[in-house]
Amino acid sequence: MVGPCDSSDRLMSLLAEERKCVVPKPLTLYTHQMGMGKGNKVVKLTEKKIRYIIRAKIRGNSTKTIAHDMKISPSTVKRVWTYWTKTKMPLIIKKFGRKKKTLDEESEKLILEVNREQNLGARRLEKIIEFQHGRHIPHNAIHEVLLHHGLANVNRNKSKRRKPWIRYERKHSLSLVHLDWHTSDHDGKKVYVCVVLDDSSRRILAGGEFDAETTENSLLLLKKAMEEFGCLAGIEQVLTDRGTQFYANRRDKNGNADSRFENFLEENKIKHIKSRVKHPQTNGKLEKWNDTYEINRFRFDNFDKFVNWYNTVRFHESLDTKWYLQTPDTAFWSRLPEGCKLGMFLNWMETKLNDF
Repeated sequence: MVGPCDSSDRLMSLLAEERKCVVPKPLTLYTHQMGMGKGNKVVKLTEKKIRYIIRAKIRGNSTKTIAHDMKISPSTVKRVWTYWTKTKMPLIIKKFGRKKKTLDEESEKLILEVNREQNLGARRLEKIIEFQHGRHIPHNAIHEVLLHHGLANVNRNKSKRRKPWIRYERKHSLSLVHLDWHTSDHDGKKVYVCVVLDDSSRRILAGGEFDAETTENSLLLLKKAMEEFGCLAGIEQVLTDRGTQFYANRRDKNGNADSRFENFLEENKIKHIKSRVKHPQTNGKLEKWNDTYEINRFRFDNFDKFVNWYNTVRFHESLDTKWYLQTPDTAFWSRLPEGCKLGMFLNWMETKLNDF
């Protein structure tokens, strides 16, 4: 007859024999943290941490203490130590996941070709290549190609924006336009750039490079936009900052002032919207366009060629839909009010009939 003590001793001996037969599993690059109240959180296990575990065990530290300090499970510590005692070698970390794919020469040429045309980042090129050529190349692979050819920079301080962007956009073209002045150094010469930008489509309706920021030049561009597109629909509203070219800061006690720009808007029944003081985000679409100007202007012989590229060639991210990408020019014509589209169609029909 076997007593309780004998059964206990036999059980312990069986467990000891079983431990001798255990072969440590190779650890993957990640292990699970089983901390109190933290759930199963993935923690990266590095070669440095493995060496620390071995040194700590040699010093006589307990498995539980090491696991707590390293924020890993006790079983991971045991597996590292068991492998060391059997082989006298640190446990080899086995990387998991798919093997990294290398791009073929044709894909690399396609990336460089589209980048020459669009001059955009990897994330945008990924969408454009898939849209234009029907091929999906991950943006990470595109970024590596651009880095290899010196066409991109490594941004080590890149951080995620926590606060979501609040986006506003008019539904129809010509319902609101933006005006602003931008100072730039082009070919070693200071130039003042002003454009009329459509809020809905981001299309440049008129623009130019000048020697001075004046109300006269501002009105020149606005009149040019009205003459070219006034037959489609009248410009309803204009958004500017409170610069002296657009707004008279000195006013009488009744709030009235003599401003040529404001008077012109009033005469043409155009509502003037002023941005908040010291808040350039109100006119953010033009601020973004200014960045595009600084990055790409040097690639073109003159301002008109640059604007044509921006309007008709470059795909604008803010205009993307689920099914297709758009340039500002494409979006401008598609977002015109329905009445304008009908009028354009009737004019086209009349022209065709007159040709017969």
